[in-house]
Amino acid sequence: MKRFAVLLLLVSGAATAADIRSLDVRFEDGFYTLESTVWFDVGLESTYEIFSSWDRSEEFSSAVVEARDIEPGDDGRPGFFVRNRGCILFFCKSLTREGWVERKQDEELRAVADPERSDFKVSNETWTFVAAEGGTIVTYHLYMRPDFWVPPAVGPYMIKRKLRRDAGRALDRIEALAQELERTNARLD
Repeated sequence: MKRFAVLLLLVSGAATAADIRSLDVRFEDGFYTLESTVWFDVGLESTYEIFSSWDRSEEFSSAVVEARDIEPGDDGRPGFFVRNRGCILFFCKSLTREGWVERKQDEELRAVADPERSDFKVSNETWTFVAAEGGTIVTYHLYMRPDFWVPPAVGPYMIKRKLRRDAGRALDRIEALAQELERTNARLD
């Protein structure tokens, strides 16, 4: 039974091929900007669905310790809540973001953190989704300013290094979840 589980893990790992095409982190005037482009070997609808559910964030990122979708407020916009925990060098921090989401089905997600309920003065994220090359290209843009001190040693270089090192595993898990969703939806059709 153990051998079967190991074989299944190896086969499912081999099925993922998320490819980071670009990753750029910049710091200017107290603001961080992160831009990335990733290709996923899975269809657009399933990829969008995984990204658009904050409830599923804990399934693909070990840095996410708590996440959930929040019912729409009086303005009709759905909300999100995320608590991350991570360390870069000696600097460890728990960070909270809570805000609202704007959606264009299968095209774009935009998450804006409310500074009154977050550890960020500004945190605006945008994901765009495009069917391409038999899969989906997701372009991510983050513009943020933390509401806490970041040691100078933990600048864009260290953040980019950590993201590159940790992102692959999370992206492969996102892709695997989207592939499973796609298989499930195909069986239901």
